[in-house]
Amino acid sequence: MPDLTREQQDRQAWMSLAAKAPPARLAALMSTLGDLPGFEWLQPPEIGAVMVRGRSGGTGAPFNLGEMSVTRCSLALNSGEVGHGWVQGRDKDHARRAALLDAMMQTGRADDLRARVLGPLQDQMRDARRMRAEKAAATKVEFFTMVRGED
Repeated sequence: MPDLTREQQDRQAWMSLAAKAPPARLAALMSTLGDLPGFEWLQPPEIGAVMVRGRSGGTGAPFNLGEMSVTRCSLALNSGEVGHGWVQGRDKDHARRAALLDAMMQTGRADDLRARVLGPLQDQMRDARRMRAEKAAATKVEFFTMVRGED
């Protein structure tokens, strides 16, 4: 697989953040943006399933773990930018917001969106990861072997 350009990596990061964001939080942050641009559906939201694959031990042979429902859509802003949204679950509004955010990030509003939507989402997700790590660390048990001396 060829190396991704910096622009592709950036787009991959914001699309991932929008897809993983709690739907209510993404909706709340996007509502602070005021008027959102008009768009035309290229592919209206549709619900489907994808096969989730796993590997035993992370390195073993791949196996089919099961199916997961996803919602996807694509849209084009009236100014021409195309956005795509793929989200876990069956939330069509979440997919629409993710696609709209993707398209808007390709416009001159990108810096504003980073500050008002992506930044707060990153902070919230970082805090949630930290809290999970702290909770897990609190349950950690240290095992050690005592040396009894010479036999």
